[in-house]
Order: sequence, then C-alpha cells, then structure tokens
Amino acid sequence: QVQLVESGGGLVQPGGSLRLSCVASGSIFTFDDMGWYRQAPGKQRELVATIISGGSTNYTDSVKGRFTISRDNAKNTVYLQMNSLKPEDTAVYICNAVLWPDRTTTIKFDYWGQGTQVTVSS
Repeated sequence: QVQLVESGGGLVQPGGSLRLSCVASGSIFTFDDMGWYRQAPGKQRELVATIISGGSTNYTDSVKGRFTISRDNAKNTVYLQMNSLKPEDTAVYICNAVLWPDRTTTIKFDYWGQGTQVTVSS
C-alpha cells in the first residue's frame, strides 16, 4: 500500500523559514510527479510546487523566489524549503505523489499525505 508521510510543519514568525519533508513508500516504482499543495480553512486547495522525476519544477506565482522544491529519488522523498514566510502562507501543506506503473497506458494514480500545519504569525 502506498503511503505518504509529511513532517516539518510548525509555527514560525514572518520572514522565517521551514523545511517540509514527505516520504513516500509502498511502491517498487519511482514516483513520477511529486509535489506540494496547501489549503487554508475556508479556502480552495492550491498547488504550491511540483517536481517531475527528471527534476523539472513548477511553482505557483506567489511562492516563486521564496520556496524551493527538491527530491531524492533513491529515498522516495520530496522536500519543500520555504524561506521569507508570510502570514498568507499559513495553511495545511499536503504532499502529493503520482505513480505511472504501466507506460503502455495513460492510467496514473494520485496519492496524498495527511498534511502538516504551517502557521506564520508574529
């Protein structure tokens, strides 16, 4: 069974930094896309950053220049380094991983972690 476990969230002052980690387990295949979403109470889920297995990255505009996504394929782990944090970054951050087990088809599977709380407040 595929399982994603996040860690690294917490309370931080504006301008501070946090590093989130997500360990994905339960698959003999390398995960294809991995990424981070976030959701604040009463707000729609938002994609923060994604990274493909080959290393290409994408970020939502509001975090460009402040956040960095990376991955270690040997450890099936994705990271999110968050610098210059702002109160509007406060949300539950949720890890996402995609498996594409059979390349002869277009069928992919999405997996989600339980989320880790990030609170930015003075």
